[in-house]
Amino acid sequence: MRRSILLSASAIGVAIAGTTLVSPGTAQSPGTPPPPYNPYPDSILPPNILSEIHRVQREVLGIYGQYLQQWQALPPLTVTGNPPTIQGSGDEAQRILGGLMNYDLNMSPLQDQACASCHMPYVGFSGPIPVVNLTMIAYPGSYHYRAGKRTAQRYTYSPDFPPLFFDPNAAGFFGGNFWDGRSTGYLLQNPDAEQAQHPPVDTQEMGNPDTACIAYKLSLAEYRPLFEMVWGAGSFDIQFPANTAEICATPGGASIFGTNATPIALSPADRTKANSVFDHWGQSISFLEHSPDISPYTSKADAALNGKYTYTADEAAGVALFGGKGNCNTCHLDGTTSKHTPGTTDTGTPVNTRPLFTGFCYANLGLPLNPRDAFYYQTVPDFFGFTPNPYGFGYRDLGLGTFLRSGFGSAPNPNSQWVQYAPASDGRMQTSTIRNAGMAPPQCPTTEAPGPYFQKEFFHNGYIKSLKQLVHFYNTRDVYAYNVTSGHCPAGTTEKVDCWPMPEVPVNLSMSIGNLGLTDQEENLLVLTIQATTDGFTAPYPFIDTFTGQCQMGGSASTQGNETLIPTPELPPCASAVCDVQPLPSQPIP
Repeated sequence: MRRSILLSASAIGVAIAGTTLVSPGTAQSPGTPPPPYNPYPDSILPPNILSEIHRVQREVLGIYGQYLQQWQALPPLTVTGNPPTIQGSGDEAQRILGGLMNYDLNMSPLQDQACASCHMPYVGFSGPIPVVNLTMIAYPGSYHYRAGKRTAQRYTYSPDFPPLFFDPNAAGFFGGNFWDGRSTGYLLQNPDAEQAQHPPVDTQEMGNPDTACIAYKLSLAEYRPLFEMVWGAGSFDIQFPANTAEICATPGGASIFGTNATPIALSPADRTKANSVFDHWGQSISFLEHSPDISPYTSKADAALNGKYTYTADEAAGVALFGGKGNCNTCHLDGTTSKHTPGTTDTGTPVNTRPLFTGFCYANLGLPLNPRDAFYYQTVPDFFGFTPNPYGFGYRDLGLGTFLRSGFGSAPNPNSQWVQYAPASDGRMQTSTIRNAGMAPPQCPTTEAPGPYFQKEFFHNGYIKSLKQLVHFYNTRDVYAYNVTSGHCPAGTTEKVDCWPMPEVPVNLSMSIGNLGLTDQEENLLVLTIQATTDGFTAPYPFIDTFTGQCQMGGSASTQGNETLIPTPELPPCASAVCDVQPLPSQPIP
């Protein structure tokens, strides 16, 4: 194995056993982590956040070790043929390489966060910390406690999403990755591979200041020989400057970088090589996500569609509602015909035996602003002189509309023809697959109270805390609509039960939901349908038994998480940097 000057697996294990992480090369003295960034009111950061981060780090490290063992067990790799191919073991080599990258804590500036830190297998590769899902919504990055503005979106089945495109017949966007579609796939024609390129350089996540930091760290990784076998022996023939380690140990956004997104001074030829390594990083991780390690099609729904499982009476009733009265199949395409007519049953045969339970579209569901989102409070500079959100509660999440404008907190739009559609896209978020929305660790076998359950969060801003609430919101959003913000429902009502606060973005609302007329029992049947898409029914789900935390108990799924509701402050107008960018929203955003 190649000796790495970064933290080895054993060194990381020692570091996280204590109360702080050792991270050489930071802006402070060697071995001393920077002071945490904590601009938050008392109720936002959970008190056990650091111990939970360390718990996940240990779990990540354990899975990383298993991929190391898989690499060591590979037979000698032989490249042959034209075009050159790793004969026999090429797929395995690529999958294992993606696994090593996905679970490598060394890839962040402070060597404390991997891609998997926010996406663990036992929750369908969504957020693995229950108290974060209840409180701060977005996950803290490599530099604690910067955090993003949205939930950790599941990346199961995301490699099957096509590149982002505008369909003039449907007058809408389809494909891409991320809630706001900013991973378009325009360069690699693989939005999932591009998705894997964003968190490493997102200031709020892994936080590298330069994409070349990934090439540099991979050149030092113990699995470098596997990368070179897959992608070429000359991949790392790059002359990195002497200060590269120092640059790559400093979180992105630091004032010393100014607006420079490429602070590593590489020659044009070496920059091209580093960019190629970064592309291969994304492609290898996408290969992993497309493999049975993450997207195996092993749910009850898959078995039933292929004639290998017969639904129970309740499950069958839920499936009928899904394609009928519940109107779910309009957006979450389930591979069967759809008859949304009261009193009818879908009798069509499956047209797709591997459905993704999404239409790749974007919709504004009308979710209220969630004042628990950590992003609203990051209004002062951190230790490195970076202010994540100077607009505070003046920020509004316009989703796809902000991306199309290349706006604040999103990414550059590579297609000028798309900009004109921004007003019609404001508030729209990607329609995720429902696959594995209900996945939970074996010891906490459900996401629903009274449990034992694993506390998850749903939708882009984590406002919904159970599948029961999710279905109830779809069913009654317009029935119990109130002109209030979260935390201010009228006396005599209960938020998320018979009071839904007003939408954060009141334009372009989806009207396919809101007043479905479902009974309480029918809502419960639809929860069963969502749970039937959880992988692991026909074969064990890989690494699902790696959760070492605690389950929750008690309460009701209908009011799950309501004890952590906080009142939304009086909101200032939408910041001009968000809502006054051309082309303007179709109507003013309050």
